[in-house]
Amino acid sequence: MAGIYIHIPFCKNRCIYCDFYSTTHHEMQQVYAETLCKELEMRRNYLNGDEIETIYFGGGTPSQLNENQLSKILSLIYKVYQVKNDAEITIECNPDDLKTEYITMLRRLSFNRISMGIQTFNEDTLKVLHRRHSAVEAMNAYQACRHAGFQNISIDLMYGLPHETIEQWLSDLQQAIALKPEHISAYHLIYEKGTPLYKLLKQHKIQEVDENLSLKFFTMLMDELKAAGYIHYEISNFCLPNYHSKHNSGYWTGKKYLGCGPSAHSFDGMSRQWNISSLDAYLNGIKVGKLNFEKEEENLYTRYNDFVITSIRTCWGMNLLILKERFGDKLFNYCLKMASPHIKQKLMTIQNNTLRLTREGIFISDGIMSDLLWVEE
Repeated sequence: MAGIYIHIPFCKNRCIYCDFYSTTHHEMQQVYAETLCKELEMRRNYLNGDEIETIYFGGGTPSQLNENQLSKILSLIYKVYQVKNDAEITIECNPDDLKTEYITMLRRLSFNRISMGIQTFNEDTLKVLHRRHSAVEAMNAYQACRHAGFQNISIDLMYGLPHETIEQWLSDLQQAIALKPEHISAYHLIYEKGTPLYKLLKQHKIQEVDENLSLKFFTMLMDELKAAGYIHYEISNFCLPNYHSKHNSGYWTGKKYLGCGPSAHSFDGMSRQWNISSLDAYLNGIKVGKLNFEKEEENLYTRYNDFVITSIRTCWGMNLLILKERFGDKLFNYCLKMASPHIKQKLMTIQNNTLRLTREGIFISDGIMSDLLWVEE
């Protein structure tokens, strides 16, 4: 089984915190859709004929594309690749794009999962972040998707936002839970270099929340969602039973995936490659039958490090039998040696030949995973 990721870089305007590759040149959308189809054809053998289990339109803002453009891309995928009948097909959407006609169109096509970028229900904070929608628009869009028949909806939330209080974060969580989405992703705000938000931070116009408050936010996130019946299946992701994101879970469980579009990443099981982060260079390259990309061939140790980073972050943890079979005694023993102090401190546990983070370990997961990584001698 494998997945296909389609990167749609177009946005009406950029959110001040975002460092993903995007552009506001909407006049390029039609030629871009046609170029994506050419890349999908050019790379039809990348996955070696594996059946496609998931298709994910991410961005940017994929909901900026119209029916003709989305239909063209999906039709090409179904023509060239072997797609499972019950494949999970996701599109990321901005709430203000989700008008009744647009939602109906998505249902007409083969989309069966919507990922909606709400971020917060606080009107003032939405304005600070330069989000295009209001809280009311977000809730109306969600209900419209439900009314149209979507039974698998994910919403994105952010915490650690400028001037955010415990009360505001609790309100966001309660409003999200009241909607009863099948999936909730929640990310701490990161001040990425080069973004307008980072500049505001350096100009002392806004201030980062302190570490203690961040820990309280994360604790509230876990407690509130657990009480509401959500499974904490990955550090930043929660779902109702059987509604984990199959596409993203594919990344964390080592499945192969093809990424198309500028800046999109791909993995064939042994090497990783990523397209150039330039719309013009991407379009010009595909036009002459050349894909502009970089590639990294993975050796035993880089594959081991990937295995650590992707498996430990999930509730499924690291299967030690697979670890030993795939990477040999040396790395198996190394991993257990490096994990031992964390097990003694009850930050990790081994049960049924599986190494997992405990609840306490999740709080310092980055440091734990770093300790388990192989460092070249």
